[in-house]
This record gives sequence, C-alpha cells and structure tokens, in this order.
Amino acid sequence: MTQTLTGPAALTRLTEDEALFRDSVYEFADKEIRPLSREMDEHAKMSRELIDKLFELGIMGIEVPESHAGAGATFFHSVLAVESLSRVDPSIGVLVDVQNTLVINAILRWGSEQIKHRYLPKLASSTIGAYCLSEAGSGSDAFALTTRAVEKGDGYALTGRKLWITNGNEADLFIVFATMNPEAGYRGITAFLVDRGMAGFTVGKKEDKLGIRASSTCELLFEDCVVPRSAVLGEVGKGYKVAIETLNEGRIGIGAQMVGLAQGALDHTVKYVKERKQFGKPIAEFQGVQFELARMALDVEVTRLLVYNSARLRDAGQPFLTEAAMCKVYSSEVAERVASMAINLHGGNGFVKEYPVEKLYRDAKIGQIYEGTTNMQLMTIAKGILG
Repeated sequence: MTQTLTGPAALTRLTEDEALFRDSVYEFADKEIRPLSREMDEHAKMSRELIDKLFELGIMGIEVPESHAGAGATFFHSVLAVESLSRVDPSIGVLVDVQNTLVINAILRWGSEQIKHRYLPKLASSTIGAYCLSEAGSGSDAFALTTRAVEKGDGYALTGRKLWITNGNEADLFIVFATMNPEAGYRGITAFLVDRGMAGFTVGKKEDKLGIRASSTCELLFEDCVVPRSAVLGEVGKGYKVAIETLNEGRIGIGAQMVGLAQGALDHTVKYVKERKQFGKPIAEFQGVQFELARMALDVEVTRLLVYNSARLRDAGQPFLTEAAMCKVYSSEVAERVASMAINLHGGNGFVKEYPVEKLYRDAKIGQIYEGTTNMQLMTIAKGILG
C-alpha cells in the first residue's frame, strides 16, 4: 500500500522554479564571479562589466513587476540569489541584497505611481540603488539624524553627511533619510529620492575595509541639495516607517548573505580535507576532522532554516519581525564560526591569501554589525518574547 504524504513542504524544499533559479545564479557566480573575486578584493573595486552581467541575468530587479521590465518574482527568490552569490563572493551578494531588499522594496511599497514608472525599469536594467540612513551619530540609534531637509521653492533642500553607505560608488539613485523637524524626533524624518549628479550632492571618500572590500562603502555629502516635491518617498514625516519596514526585510537578506558565505567556507573545506594528506592519508579520514565538518554542516543547515522561514513568512504576509532578527543574529555568528573553522582545517594554508577561506573569514565580521547590530536584534527578540 502506497501512503501519500500531505501537509506543508519542508522549508528547504524548493519548487522546480526556485531550484532552477538558485542553480542558475550559482552557476553564474561560479563561472563569472569566482575568477574575479580575489582581484576585486585586493583592489577594493567591483568590476563594472560584472555588474552589467548581473543586470543581464535579471537579478537586479527580482521583485520588480514585469510591467516595469523586472523579473516579477518573489522576495524568496531575492534571498536565493543573495545566498547563491555570497557562496562565491559576499561582496556581490550585498550589492544585490541592497538593490532588491532595501531600495526596490522601499519603492514598491512606498513609491507613487510616478516614482515607480520612473525608477523601477531603470533599477531592473541598469541603475544601482543605495540606502542612506546611517550618520556619524546615528548607527544603532538610527533616527538621531542631523541631515536636514527644509522647504525651498517647489522642493526641499538637503544638508548633511551620511556615512557607511553600501553601493555608494556604483549607485545612481539614493534613498536619503533626513529630518524636517528635529524636535519631533523620529516623526520628523522623511525619505527622499536623490539622483547622482544633482547640484549640492557629492559622493565622498570610500572606506578602506577589513572585509567585503569589493563592495563600496562611502560617505555622502549634501550641501543645499534641492530635490523636487515629487522626490518624497512615502509621506512627509513618515520616513521612519519606510526605514523600519524595509530594514526588517533587509535583515533577512543579510541572513542569506551569511548562510551563503558559510556554505562557501564549508564547500572549500570539504574539498581541501579530501585532498590534504597527513600521516599517509587524507585528513578527511580522521574522526576529529569529521566531527568539525559535521558541526559546520549542522550550523549551516540550521541557519538556512531560519533564513528560509523568515523569507517564507514575509512572502505569505505573516508577521516575521522576530524571525528576521533571529536569522540575522544566528547567521552572522555562524558565518564567523564556520569561516574560522575552515581556516583551522586548512592549517597554515588557511592563513594565506592563496586560499579563499581567509577572505570569507574577513567578510563574515560585518554580519554582526550592519543592518542592525547583534545587540539591537537581541533587544527585538526579547521584546517579541516578553510581549
């Protein structure tokens, strides 16, 4: 007698479409990104030719509707893309992550029809976006902004300085958060769309970073930069809602980046221990090595479950705030732990740049810092528990 199983599919059970998409993105990453990864890391610069290929692949506008020249896919597809790219190079993973989970997501949710018509086709085909919230005095205290917006003529004049802006060098569109009424606290914040090249707007220095070096992180300078009223994203004074809701989803994207990184570190390590011989046999045959590999694989799989669960909840329209915070915390810790063990199992080779695991270890550290530090996420989780 044949028994038919019913009920929900496993979280990691992908549909045929999802599996084909994931595999095609990873195949692209393995063929096109891997040969460039070390050079881009050393020179701290992303290949423009590679960026053009990302657009051609269709992964720079995953959730953009087909009516606006996008792929018309789901948030979960974005997560799969970021994971697959980060398995090879997390710098490329975060470029695609910010584009899809922050910039495009914010415009889809908060943009007027005019804004969507103007920007979404560009973002899907050629334009990179950046999300500009952080300042020198507003990191975890995200809404302690000093960048000001004041009414001027038929628009608003922006003045201030943003720091640590991902995609700053490559972007042509910037979502900029500024306060119109400092006395009103977070209720005084508004989100604006700013195009590169506008008078009064300058992309400043690029940071020299420990990891994800090919991904540009820049300061932005605004000095009486006048934008039209049509450049307001959402409503005046509701910028905090734009920020909060998009960052919640962005944290799932970072979770995808970190699980991809961890999987990449595990991939390299499995290959290495099968080839490296000591005492007359591959070190993969030693039980101590096997135990460490097993723990690495366990960490990766648990992390993937957390990330996929959060993404599935988001696509289903279910609450996912606590789950997103959990996947952000755990994935960033796992990425560092797995990458560290990868170096250990590579021995001395793991400590030199000839082998890729030292780069992944450097890349992992940012996961506990950006898009909400670990302590901030733990606070969110605690609030969810305590009610």
